[in-house]
Amino acid sequence: MTSAPGHGSPASGSTARPDRTRSATATGLVGARRAVAASFAMSGFAVASLFSRAPGVRDALGLSSAQFGLLLLCLSGGSMVGLPLSGPIVHRVGPARAVLTGSLTVTTGLLTLAAGLQVGVVGPAAVGLVLIGLGIGIWDVAMNVEGADVERRLGRSLMPRLHAAFSLGTMVGAGVGAVSAAAAVPLAIQVLLVAALVLGLVAVAVRFFLRVHTDAAQDASGGSGALAAWREPRTLLIGLLVLGFAFMEGSANDWIAVAMVDGYGTSEVLGAIGFGLFVSAMTVGRLIGGSALQRLGRVAVLRATAVITLAGLLLVLLGGSTALALVGASLWGLGASLGFPVGMSAAADDPARAAARVSVVSSIGYAAFLTGPPLIGLLTASAGIMRALFVVLGAVTLGLLASGASRRGSSG
Repeated sequence: MTSAPGHGSPASGSTARPDRTRSATATGLVGARRAVAASFAMSGFAVASLFSRAPGVRDALGLSSAQFGLLLLCLSGGSMVGLPLSGPIVHRVGPARAVLTGSLTVTTGLLTLAAGLQVGVVGPAAVGLVLIGLGIGIWDVAMNVEGADVERRLGRSLMPRLHAAFSLGTMVGAGVGAVSAAAAVPLAIQVLLVAALVLGLVAVAVRFFLRVHTDAAQDASGGSGALAAWREPRTLLIGLLVLGFAFMEGSANDWIAVAMVDGYGTSEVLGAIGFGLFVSAMTVGRLIGGSALQRLGRVAVLRATAVITLAGLLLVLLGGSTALALVGASLWGLGASLGFPVGMSAAADDPARAAARVSVVSSIGYAAFLTGPPLIGLLTASAGIMRALFVVLGAVTLGLLASGASRRGSSG
């Protein structure tokens, strides 16, 4: 089979790990594509429905912005535990069970967070965020591994659209947050309903993932290959690329609503709308990104999107009016849209090492996605939210410098 640019199919004598085989038919691939898209969508929905009401979470717990930033370290801490574990977990139990395990952990965390919000106590909320972060780390890496496998078997670009599904989920989540805020729905009630919906839908979706067969005798001696991937220069450079773009995305996810409320004196509803514009623009970028990548190539597209992010960021921070800030939020979302999915595709160029490399690159990316926002929160104590967001300029620079690592190739 002729492979699409940047993707390949395993050849005879491939060095792919011998302990697992993935069964797939044409019908199975269609079902797996839809199922992994649903998994991406529910992950985005779960996160966005919460953080679109970030000011409400902060206020319900009686925290300042700086204290809220410290609280977000609990989310990051949980993810920093889950991310290194994700590769071996996916190798051991397969992507389907790993996604289900991660989503169950996330929903448990949401229930715990809801209890903390209901009584206005930070302790349960902190524990809930740790569990959410732990679950996100496992869930998101596992679904990226599954998505890269489906993409490779289909022989055409799929990752941008899968990440568009994530963005569609964040759009719906932001809408739920905005409507709930406008209707004065208690945060705890919203979180409880989201938790139940997420777990139910993910449990159905993973039943359609590609089947994994394990030979127990060989599995005892087989390794995930993650340690070797951590020593590959190209894989690490792709990780830095994803780190930069993930920081651009993560900082906006957690703070753009707060920036609208605190920086421009808007209502919580308009803050949620600003967040919704950001994630909507990300969705558009991912839906149309495949065509741009096909015509112009990965490097040119990534450099262009980094410049677009820069323009949007400066409009949010220096525009001086709510209208220009909303335009800036849209440009910020469009510019940040392709870095993560293109990084996943680049890591999967060599099908024999795709799982380990996607795991490493995802881990680096999600580390930035989750540790960057708390850093911004800490900076708000002395500089305020608008000045603190200037740190995103460093992420834009990193994205520009590391874009060359995405050139197609399979060598480590």
